[in-house]
Amino acid sequence: MTAMAAFIIALSYGCSDTNNNRPVESKPTAPPAPAPEITGKWTKGDFHVHTVESDDAQDKLSVVLDEALLRYDLDWMALSNHLRLSKRDHDGVDLINGPLPFSLAMAQYEIPAVREMQAGGRYANKLIFSTFEWDMPTHDHINVGIFTGSPLSTSLDAAKQFEYYFTNRVASQFDSDDVARWDAAGTRAFTTHEDAVKAITWLRDNYPDTSYALINHPSRNNGKWSAADYRAFNDVAPNIVFAMEGMIGGQMEPDRGSYTTAYVDANRKNRVYGGVDYTVAQVGGVWDALLGDGRRFWNVGNSDHHFKIRGPYSSSYFPGEYARTYIWVDDKYTGVKGVLEGLRSGKMFSVYGDLINALDFHIGGDTTTTDMGGELKAKAGDTVSITIRFKSPDRNNYQYPIDSGISVNARPTVDHIDLIAGDVTPRAAPGTPNYSKDTNDSTRVIATFTAADWKLDKDGYNTITYKYVATTNQYFRLRGTNLGMNVPGATENGNPLPDQKTDVTQNDARFNAINARNYNNLWFYSNPVFVTVGS
Repeated sequence: MTAMAAFIIALSYGCSDTNNNRPVESKPTAPPAPAPEITGKWTKGDFHVHTVESDDAQDKLSVVLDEALLRYDLDWMALSNHLRLSKRDHDGVDLINGPLPFSLAMAQYEIPAVREMQAGGRYANKLIFSTFEWDMPTHDHINVGIFTGSPLSTSLDAAKQFEYYFTNRVASQFDSDDVARWDAAGTRAFTTHEDAVKAITWLRDNYPDTSYALINHPSRNNGKWSAADYRAFNDVAPNIVFAMEGMIGGQMEPDRGSYTTAYVDANRKNRVYGGVDYTVAQVGGVWDALLGDGRRFWNVGNSDHHFKIRGPYSSSYFPGEYARTYIWVDDKYTGVKGVLEGLRSGKMFSVYGDLINALDFHIGGDTTTTDMGGELKAKAGDTVSITIRFKSPDRNNYQYPIDSGISVNARPTVDHIDLIAGDVTPRAAPGTPNYSKDTNDSTRVIATFTAADWKLDKDGYNTITYKYVATTNQYFRLRGTNLGMNVPGATENGNPLPDQKTDVTQNDARFNAINARNYNNLWFYSNPVFVTVGS
């Protein structure tokens, strides 16, 4: 889905001259460089999915896979049950011999069940891989994927060793020969921040190119993460700790995202904004502080599925039903390798409620262009062109009443898109005040585009081009919404407001109110593109 420059309509906008991003008038330029050959495809998936093998989840494996891969047509999915004691098998049957460490339950039940179903052809051309959600000491949850082999697949031995080293599981629950081997190779560590660092270091030292650690719902619990923590873990293993779940799951909870911290101003950093974690939703906040360091640190969107509705309770949409992460997978990679390399590349975007289902966001100079996650090198004074192309589907999954099969049949419509920019400055050193700084004061919305600004191109994309003169190192990112600039209770001057609890007494009415809240407050966020300016 690389843009064809010949079909781009150049527009000029009367935006304020802030942050040195001065729009320039269109003028004749040299013929554009030929569009690069397309060597991959967009895929959609979810990194954070639970089944009944997690103690707080209710759906068996086959139900989750059917919903995610068949009904909602995801291309890939990471199963990520809790790295705790597992009391049930993949069908929800209590284990006869009592709870197992999850790494053992994964090996004995989850992975064999997936292989059996795939062998039967039920999920042909779909990628399913097993990871786990770890209770990181002194912090919060992190999804860990560890892979080996060719083609890559989940390393069961590594999962067992990780659980033994970095949780408080009883040694007698593991094979005695394994324990002897692990004890000879290292020591257990599962209590302090330093132990958390040791775990990430272990991943780096043993699986430097075939593992990841994705930070989940980062602001859900007060005091679990600081800006210095993000920087420190990224410094330890930039190829492993490089992404967070800014577009969180748990969207069917009355407290959107299950962010239950008291609704007071003091907790505004522990709230969600349009369903999005504060770290990502706040312009000039934590994410922008990391990008301002020049860190390649990405945002993803997940379901965090546990169950949708059970009795008087509601929790999470099914994978692919409401939240999706789109990742570009290069043709030279297949299977888990493709998703892992796509995730690392940063060429991806995340969306709620299918507000968009295609996005091409790239930045070009005189001879080259670069996509999300990439870096364009320019000279001071160069005119740089920012291109945004997007599509929306004819309808999304909004049903009323909820789960009735009756589609609302309302096409999701983008009201406006914000182009956000911030300066990239020299990276702060550990121990200095800037290492703990959780803001980027240079970040701001430099342009806002509405339907009056985009044109439909021959490929069916809504297309915008914005030009500016490069003067300093910067990054650019996008957010878009179906909401207007000032919607009571939802937006103020284009910025999302904190979501409020849906407090309706009657169960069915509450479920419908939650669903309506979510589908009437949709957002997408792109990953950034960097521009580095030389002399």
